[in-house]
Amino acid sequence: MTARHQTAAGSPEKKHVTDIEKLPHLSQAERVRLRPVTDRFAFRATRYYLNLIDWTDTQDPIRRLIVPTPSELRQWGQLDPSRESAVTVAPGVQHKYTSTALLLATPMCSGFCRYCFRKRLFMDGTREKEAVSDFSEGIRYIASHPEITNVLVTGGDPMVLSTRRLGSLLKKLREIDHVRIIRIGTKTPAFNPYRFLDDERLFDVLSEHSHLDRRLYVICHFDHPRELTSQAREVIDRLIRSGVICVNQTPISRGINDNAEVMAQLMNELSYMGVPQYYFFQCRPTTGNYPYAVPIVEGYYLVERAKALCSGLAKRLRLVMSHESGKVEVAGVDRRHVYLKYHRAKEARDDHRFVVCHRNDNAYWLDELRPVDGYSNPYFGRHQAHRDQTGLSCLPD
Repeated sequence: MTARHQTAAGSPEKKHVTDIEKLPHLSQAERVRLRPVTDRFAFRATRYYLNLIDWTDTQDPIRRLIVPTPSELRQWGQLDPSRESAVTVAPGVQHKYTSTALLLATPMCSGFCRYCFRKRLFMDGTREKEAVSDFSEGIRYIASHPEITNVLVTGGDPMVLSTRRLGSLLKKLREIDHVRIIRIGTKTPAFNPYRFLDDERLFDVLSEHSHLDRRLYVICHFDHPRELTSQAREVIDRLIRSGVICVNQTPISRGINDNAEVMAQLMNELSYMGVPQYYFFQCRPTTGNYPYAVPIVEGYYLVERAKALCSGLAKRLRLVMSHESGKVEVAGVDRRHVYLKYHRAKEARDDHRFVVCHRNDNAYWLDELRPVDGYSNPYFGRHQAHRDQTGLSCLPD
């Protein structure tokens, strides 16, 4: 461990802030306005991440990602819009796609993104229902299903686990012969890179479980190029040198990255670091996500304009909705239609299915897109849309 990292380890930057009253850059009036928001949707941030904010800019994208806003309380969305509860097959295990299982290893993260689609895990009385501390039943389920070749360890963020506990989990998964790929979904390189840089053993543990034909992937979550600090870049470099494959995925979020030039800068910088952009996600219509949602059509054109500013290596991504029926790629938009394709499907009948819908510039989710004659979208109109005075439609609680 270097002296620089030893200094960082003892610094207050590593600590977390969970009380909005502890943000000195906010006025007392702002704290009063935000208290009802944090009473419903928890607030958590690292001091390291808070120090990336330009507090003189009320529209700063880093601030917007981590600091609450009153409009989160507007009635909009559902707590589980992708109906993950329907594919939960064992405590902490989701099995939606034949070859891939999700293991929710913890309900905790280094910080809480305001647009989080699993914010239900951070709410009182819910966190132990889905993420578990005892992995044994989940490991048994995965071991008994030889069709599972990929396991995504997620949460929460698995990197908040101790290195010993994370290593033990990876070891148990590696002992299952048919599990060829282990993925770890994490935003810790952005929220708290010192979790890696102050723990040499962590890189050793990850390296020990990334083999020639059984790779360990870290699915990074960088939302904005300003998160790519020197510390974050060092983490990625160390991961790659440890034999870990790194990719990035990002939700399109209003006020954070809903700008083609910002998207392109993120994709290009990541490509220079050796991290391909894997997905851009349509922001899920989750309760509390009203201020962060971008319509499907707008998001599509943002991504296309961003791709025009990138090399081929930087723009290998797909724009998808993580719908309850599968990962639905937004493949194209023209004056009249939205073209969709199932990239991953929950049901075999939907594998690679192509869907053409009438263009709706106010649609945020598959359920709001009406299919043209000859194509099927059984989810259209299934829920009565809620429309407030802004004209924004959504799926109500």
